[in-house]
Amino acid sequence: MRIAIDAHSVGTGLGGNESYAANLIEALAEIDSVNDYTLYVTRDEAVARFRNRWPNFRVRSTLPHTPLIRIPLTLSAELRSHPVDVLHVQFTSPPFAPCPVVVSIHDLSFEHLPETFNRRSRAQLRFTVRRSARMAARVLALSEHARLDIISTYKIAPDRVTAIPIAAPTHFRPVVDEYELQRVRQTYGINGDYILSVGSIQPRKNLTRLLSAYERLRRTRPEGSLPQLVLVGKRAWLYRETLKAIEKLGTGVIVTGYVPETDLPALYSGALCFVYPSFFEGFGLPPLEAMKCGTPVITGDRTSLPEVVGDGGVLVNPFDIDAIASAIATMVDDSSFRSRLRIESLNRARIFDWRETARRTLEVYKQAADNVHSLASVAECAGP
Repeated sequence: MRIAIDAHSVGTGLGGNESYAANLIEALAEIDSVNDYTLYVTRDEAVARFRNRWPNFRVRSTLPHTPLIRIPLTLSAELRSHPVDVLHVQFTSPPFAPCPVVVSIHDLSFEHLPETFNRRSRAQLRFTVRRSARMAARVLALSEHARLDIISTYKIAPDRVTAIPIAAPTHFRPVVDEYELQRVRQTYGINGDYILSVGSIQPRKNLTRLLSAYERLRRTRPEGSLPQLVLVGKRAWLYRETLKAIEKLGTGVIVTGYVPETDLPALYSGALCFVYPSFFEGFGLPPLEAMKCGTPVITGDRTSLPEVVGDGGVLVNPFDIDAIASAIATMVDDSSFRSRLRIESLNRARIFDWRETARRTLEVYKQAADNVHSLASVAECAGP
């Protein structure tokens, strides 16, 4: 089978989208030496990462990076020049793909929370993702919550949508090397204990309420006694309100911007706790990364996050500032509770495995390709 994967997100620093594509490719290469793969990339970093690593994988640049040209023109032309049996994309597929398409849709936040997107992005996503989902041979979701949402919102037959959870990369594990822990503290200006949050700066991540909860705690405690709050992630969109809230708090909050993935395990491992109060996620990878490093987690109790965290973390109402503050206070003050939660988080994280994700995804590729072949055989038997 000839499988093509649109990996344009690799090398962009786009958080979940990049992590999904890169780790899926690595896992497929680990479990599958039989099928032939073509990776469509747009960044030099992706070329350097994947080229000449596996004999059954080839890398092709499909430029320019901008999707308005690349998807309908460059990618479509590439598929016609070099036919494949199935194409895997995230969110948006070529409008007239000459092969079956498997589309991964991580979440439908742009449908349900339009106010958290700028107008242009919202309109584009609503049009292209809806069309891609309805035209796809198969649709992949990252959680059962996201699967049911896609089926309901886009009116797609349930047997065409499959929920396949992802995992944290294998290098996420507890870091105990004091030199490495101290190195990342020095790199990002962290002194002493700290509370960590990782995610792009955008409204859906709910950082303004986290900042309000942190401010309330700080007012009730002696000056300097509350651990620093460290916010990791690049600016995404509609971030000005969050930046204003950070400026209002002043000292005590560190904003690192984008952090290389190689530094994240040590940042997670050194944190007193991890807080992720997002109120809409198709999966929620940062809490799982934190749990895999043995870091106690506080996260929202909505959408897919309970599926991911289970009993391995503390679930709170993400719209209740007092609830967020109370959970943080418990983490800061109760070391025995943190210790118990570290064990629970590590146990929970073990059930997620990229190799299993790759195995199940490969099965969906086969279903998509076999379905088209079956239809073609029926048409041939029927005759003119």
